Amino acid sequence: MSSSEYDLVIIGAGPGGYICALRSAQLGKKVAVVEKSPTLGGTCLNIGCIPSKALLDTSERYSYAQTKFSKHGIEFGEMSVDISKMMKRKEGIVRQLTGGIAGLFKKNKIESITGFGSFESAENGKVTVNVSNEGKDSKLVAKNVVIATGSVPVELKGLEFDEKNIVSSTGALEFESVPKKLAVVGGGYIGLELGSVWARLGSEVTVIEYADTIVPAMDAKISAEFFKILKKQGLKFELATKCVGTEKSDKGLSLNLERREGGEKLSLECDKVLVSTGRKPFTDKLNLDKVGVKTDDKGRVEINDHFKTNVEGVYAIGDVVRGPMLAHKAEDEGVVLAEILAGQSGHIDYNCIPSVIYTHPEVASVGKTEEQLKEENVEYKVGQFPFMANAKAKAMEETEGFVKILAHKETDRVLGVHIIGPHAADLIAEATAVMEFAGSSEDIARICHPHPTVSEAVKEAALATHKRALSI
Repeated sequence: MSSSEYDLVIIGAGPGGYICALRSAQLGKKVAVVEKSPTLGGTCLNIGCIPSKALLDTSERYSYAQTKFSKHGIEFGEMSVDISKMMKRKEGIVRQLTGGIAGLFKKNKIESITGFGSFESAENGKVTVNVSNEGKDSKLVAKNVVIATGSVPVELKGLEFDEKNIVSSTGALEFESVPKKLAVVGGGYIGLELGSVWARLGSEVTVIEYADTIVPAMDAKISAEFFKILKKQGLKFELATKCVGTEKSDKGLSLNLERREGGEKLSLECDKVLVSTGRKPFTDKLNLDKVGVKTDDKGRVEINDHFKTNVEGVYAIGDVVRGPMLAHKAEDEGVVLAEILAGQSGHIDYNCIPSVIYTHPEVASVGKTEEQLKEENVEYKVGQFPFMANAKAKAMEETEGFVKILAHKETDRVLGVHIIGPHAADLIAEATAVMEFAGSSEDIARICHPHPTVSEAVKEAALATHKRALSI
């Protein structure tokens, strides 16, 4: 095998790509990863999950100091935020993590190649990838190639990104000062997280959402509670409303809005606009047509249950294929695909992929919503427990929200768990584990949870499905 031939070539070094590479290398494969950016980690580590969580953490601490320290008897003078220092901290975290992946690649003898990868040919059991970097092209040949190029923000007509005034999530992570007025177009995960960051730091944030509720796919009761809490925190909302364009004004920008029902016209003055109406698969210039790889009507690469495309030797994972656009989903797919290619078996239960919104409080869910169960005519029972009745939550001054468990009416199997409250992102892991093992609400109720912890709220919600919660 020449230096340009590999067992596996992966296009894209995001969570799906780099995890697939690491697991493949562990299994003895010769692996190369092609990444168009100079650093590894993809959107998640460089301009997505990690930097946004760094800013969420900083802004949450600042907000907590302003609103809750005095209740603890902690008093101090006027506070301020050094945006430059905050951004340097964020960038340092990103550098450490992306550098860590580079170190893992070196340790596992994975070749990292900087450049834009695209398909050249797929024939005779070999797939050829062309790598372009600063005008120079090279060829990589492999038995198997994985498309793991992720996704990019959806751009709206009339709200094209300049990443200065009209920004995607990337630009919203780079503001040099706190916007006086920030408009967020789209009331989903990304918009609410980044809107929360800047609202905590002093921005007047208005969220424009076309649906009647924020995060429309969320369990309705959780969504209603979430909406109430965010409004209490000072975020403003224009629901059932669409943005039809923008104009420059003396104060910065003027958004032209229109009510979904009735067509009433509105305008909203702001100095920055964050457009967060979703993401789409990034497959531009991969030359999929050249080798005949099929995509669906949403631009996603079509695959079978083993991540194989219609072209021999070509596979795809992560945001470019069906399913939720989540980093941990891509990681699991990367591991399973690596094991399948090594002759092992692998499986993912997509009903057990948790999702989290990292606002304050956090919102986390796994499995079916109550609305989905009704639509599917599944008989179920509900157990709910408020953090207001949880001792640790009271001690922490974090009593907003609740845990909601949905279990099958006859078998008691857990069908879905939805949490809004302190440490929801961590609490959802217990529910996910129980669902992976086809467990019941009785199983959760019988597990001894440490006291006092917020995890007891999960146990109490499980008890509540049997109408025997002990703390309320």
